[in-house]
Amino acid sequence: MQTNYGDIEFGFYPTVAPKTVEHIFKLVRLGCYNTNHFFRVDKGFVAQVADVVGGRTAPMNEAQKSVADKTIVGEFSDVKHVRGILSMGRYSDPDSAQSSFSILLGNAPHLDGQYAIFGKVTKGDETLRKLEQVPTRTEGIFVMVINKKTIIAVRLLLGLMFSNFSEKELAAYVFYMSHTLPTERITIFSTYYYDTETETCEDDRLILKRRLAASAVEIEQQVNHQMFEKSILNIGNIYA
Repeated sequence: MQTNYGDIEFGFYPTVAPKTVEHIFKLVRLGCYNTNHFFRVDKGFVAQVADVVGGRTAPMNEAQKSVADKTIVGEFSDVKHVRGILSMGRYSDPDSAQSSFSILLGNAPHLDGQYAIFGKVTKGDETLRKLEQVPTRTEGIFVMVINKKTIIAVRLLLGLMFSNFSEKELAAYVFYMSHTLPTERITIFSTYYYDTETETCEDDRLILKRRLAASAVEIEQQVNHQMFEKSILNIGNIYA
């Protein structure tokens, strides 16, 4: 993954979350994450990638939309949420994950068993440290659940529908409801993948070169398309 703060390399867990990994691979192959962004950065907690539907600056083609609109069954496991882990975002429905995911910036045991882990960061921790330094603003509810009194207060605040939540479930939900938003856009320029079992390093370099070239062409086409649409709009305003 190439961002305006540096590159991040991921390794995946196909035996832990096979359907999730397959889905992410499809999104990457189609260039769905290109021009997307990190909409949330909580220092010591997570950096979260936006859902590609609505998160990209470039328009999506039909093939991209068909994959991005799919939801994935929640593949929860015993793998722990620690720094560098990749974990799928979702709504209250455990099977509602689509394309948003988080990179853990610290240990988060309250998320264990609640969100699908599908990989980890293998290179790029220096980029994660840069993301943690980006200025942010906080929106939504933020409550650190630390004792029984806080649990009662949060339940009163959120309403009766949460009265049966366990302390662990409530803590996870409260963290989910709070967003620490970067004040500047953290852009994902492009994403690509390669097979670690290719025969030689030269094979790797050639494959990466082709994929980077393809990503660059796609981004250029998307930018040109946006510029064309803006020029048509301006002409329309002149003659309106």
